[in-house]
Amino acid sequence: MPQSAGKTTGTKEVLSEETTGISVRELWKAPPRISSRNLFYGPGGLAKRPGKRFTFVKEDASGSNPKFVIEDEKGVRWKVKLGDEAKPETAATRILWAVGYNTDIDYLVPVLRVAGLPGRLSRGADLIQPDGTVQNARLKREGDKKKVGTWGWRTAPFRGTREFDGLRVLMALIDNWDLKDENNTIYERHGVRTYEVSDLGASFGSTGALLNKDHAKGNLHSFESSKFLTKSTEEKVSFGTPSVPSLPYVFNVWDYDRRARLRWIGRDINRAHAKWVATLLVQLSPKQIADAFRAAGYSEAEVEGFTTVLRERIKALNEL
Repeated sequence: MPQSAGKTTGTKEVLSEETTGISVRELWKAPPRISSRNLFYGPGGLAKRPGKRFTFVKEDASGSNPKFVIEDEKGVRWKVKLGDEAKPETAATRILWAVGYNTDIDYLVPVLRVAGLPGRLSRGADLIQPDGTVQNARLKREGDKKKVGTWGWRTAPFRGTREFDGLRVLMALIDNWDLKDENNTIYERHGVRTYEVSDLGASFGSTGALLNKDHAKGNLHSFESSKFLTKSTEEKVSFGTPSVPSLPYVFNVWDYDRRARLRWIGRDINRAHAKWVATLLVQLSPKQIADAFRAAGYSEAEVEGFTTVLRERIKALNEL
């Protein structure tokens, strides 16, 4: 799957639809009436909610969080993600979808019961209760689209566009620090390709990887304490996310270096492009933002806290 056919000069690439054959509409489409979008149900809406009865299909060994596939009584398959990424990912997909970016269709199920669940999975066995129930499981709808490749931040066919820079701003807005290229997916549905950041689980916490993962993802205190805007000039703005990993990562030189190299994604972003995405975000009401976190299963105190921080950040963007 092609990623880029543009000319590269140093770290800057001159890319266009004419040179790549890929339209920016595969990354972003103007959303209808942002102020009326339902962020509780998200991109799947009420109609595509999971059923009520589920059967185990298979375990999924991909990624770092435990996952398995289930099927509901309507014959729809869902990929279940457990652990510390389930809640933040559910909220993050709704924020990105609200302003026009492609995301997965997912829902947070507070208590999930699955028939035929094996007595022990290779990962996540400690997250499954003795009676076979699972708490706070994120269900991602499967079968609507086919994965046909991945795309890289440096080689993105949209690099330099306001839509691409808007996505960079959104990663900083939600503190998504896990921006490895393998977390970016190209999908195809009925011959139409879409590009998305398909793993948003490392959001709403710290600006970079921490050894204490409970503080790095979906942690209100970390999110409140993290640095958002770090630099602003007449032409460029920079953000705190992604940052270098915490100090102990220095002993894993390869991983530390790989993550340190991602810092450019949040730096030196076209100021006009940042203001453009702010004009979209500012259309979201406090209730819409709060609904995204309610859908993710956070407590009302957490919902209020996350909503407050996000609104403050949107306000800062809008005032650039």
